[in-house]
Amino acid sequence: MAVKVLVVDDSGFFRRRVSEILSADPNIQVIGTATNGREAIDQAIALKPDVITMDYEMPMMDGITAVRNIMQRCPTPVLMFSSLTHEGARVTLDALDAGAVDFLPKNFEDISRNPEKVKQMLCEKVHSIARSNRRYGSSAPTPTVTPASPSQANSSASASARPTAAAPSSPHATAAPKRKAYKLVAIGTSTGGPVALQRVLTQLPANFPAPIVLIQHMPAAFTKAFAERLDKLCRISVKEAEDGDLLRPGLALLAPGGKQMMVDQRGAVKILPGDERLNYKPCVDITFGSAAKSFNDKVLAVVLTGMGADGREGARLLKQCGSQIWAQDEASCVIYGMPMAVVKANLADAVYSLEDIGRYLAEACI
Repeated sequence: MAVKVLVVDDSGFFRRRVSEILSADPNIQVIGTATNGREAIDQAIALKPDVITMDYEMPMMDGITAVRNIMQRCPTPVLMFSSLTHEGARVTLDALDAGAVDFLPKNFEDISRNPEKVKQMLCEKVHSIARSNRRYGSSAPTPTVTPASPSQANSSASASARPTAAAPSSPHATAAPKRKAYKLVAIGTSTGGPVALQRVLTQLPANFPAPIVLIQHMPAAFTKAFAERLDKLCRISVKEAEDGDLLRPGLALLAPGGKQMMVDQRGAVKILPGDERLNYKPCVDITFGSAAKSFNDKVLAVVLTGMGADGREGARLLKQCGSQIWAQDEASCVIYGMPMAVVKANLADAVYSLEDIGRYLAEACI
């Protein structure tokens, strides 16, 4: 059955172009369009699409407000379009907090210059979020994350966007972890990762004893804004990694978009140009692999929600060295791709719900 899509954008050109691209896929059906947030809400209620593509800047009602209303009245997976600017990144992160599942850069030049690439990316995103594991159908609103003071940070963990119905416990759920002195915690994620990382990191205490590296599939223009957002929400410190940064307890370094991040035995971070031969920039496998070489069995690696299998081969290298691998369970993932790849390869030492990962990290690291 074709995926039914509602296209929302105040630009007539962009509405037509997105509709044309999606309609060219025989497994996608554009069932309606809207020019502003209010129309989007009405159309979502009337047409019941499987996926909504949403612009942010629109008259009458902006995209974020529309997403919040849709999640309250007729929860539906939303794919946001965003500009490749710092402000565009901030707005996109707000939209993900409001309940949007994923985003794509809104670049008119790419549509003209690389129509086939844009078509492939857009259609893949629509198909993936149509299959996403978000629980829709409840009338409960989707909570949002707001910056918290250190004293409030622990409660912020529950304030992120979450499935609207209770997720069942994973059939692979594992007992609480054993305590160990890890030299590094490495977390890799993709689709659904921004909200998942907020949920995990806001549960960590300011004196968290291990250094952390974060690998989130994200454009170059977005990672700085995302790191700043996490730093405001969390009791630990978070920053976009720079070449030469040193790993230290209580600091999380986020791999910069468009580049690769590696760690060495001295505890220093190396930032390398993104390799065009690699699908992901940053790539979880690259960072995990360097961690295996540098710290052997003293790494705790966590693979969170995301499409694809990035992280599996890096996890394999870590496992061979004796390090620990955790995977997010299917029930709490937006997309159970990356964790599933690790679990199916028998590389996961533990499989935990997103609700438990932050707490267990705080308990496991000494």
